[in-house]
Amino acid sequence: MESTVAQKLEALTKLQSIDSKLDEIIKVRGALPEEVMDLEDEVAGYETRVGNHNSAIEELELSITNNKTAIKDSEKLIQKYEEQQMNVRNNREYDAITKEVELQQLEIQILEKRIKEAHAKIESKNFEIEDTKSALLERQKDLDNKKGELDNITAESEEEEKKLLKNREKASGQIEERLLTAYNKIRGNVRNGLAVVPVKRDACGGCFNVVPPQKQAEIREKKKLIVCEHCGRVLSDVEDVIVEEKKPTRTRRTAAKKKA
Repeated sequence: MESTVAQKLEALTKLQSIDSKLDEIIKVRGALPEEVMDLEDEVAGYETRVGNHNSAIEELELSITNNKTAIKDSEKLIQKYEEQQMNVRNNREYDAITKEVELQQLEIQILEKRIKEAHAKIESKNFEIEDTKSALLERQKDLDNKKGELDNITAESEEEEKKLLKNREKASGQIEERLLTAYNKIRGNVRNGLAVVPVKRDACGGCFNVVPPQKQAEIREKKKLIVCEHCGRVLSDVEDVIVEEKKPTRTRRTAAKKKA
């Protein structure tokens, strides 16, 4: 059975009431959730940086090991060539072997230079790791403090929030999908999260622009859904302004007559 406009408005108003209470809970948390997320990202970034530095150091240490092995191989070749020089038959063979020895000595010099450079890079990486770890420690402390604050605030409203979320799910289920989608879209487009508002003092309860009398009459009839022509919010009802009667004030003359 299709709901009447009045029932739809009642369901939307109920959902808006629940969402407003949830908004208040979130508002109390302020910027803490975003701050915690930012700090978590920053901490993760520092941890990744430390991991990258350690990986770079491992590669450098491996290159040092390989270069040392290459030096030993060159030294063995030099020893082999020097032994061959003892048995050469002519100057040409001697010169050829001497050239090979010189090439291996040059190779050793290059490898030693690479080892020295790798050690310098490792030292630099270790300094960077210490600096990064120091910054990481500071950010981790900030994160722990912010998380503690957020956890305390969340714990205070946890039960209420769970109850409201459960009620919201139930209330959402009573609203047709098309209308619920429109409601959520309006909430996403307005700053205060109010998608369903009454008319107060002849004005929209969301944007405070004047609502014409004819439009107010249509809202009271609840025969169709009326939206504010300025902000697009659903106008749920018209709140009547109760004007208190002023008590007559006694003048001094009246008071004087009574005394007489």
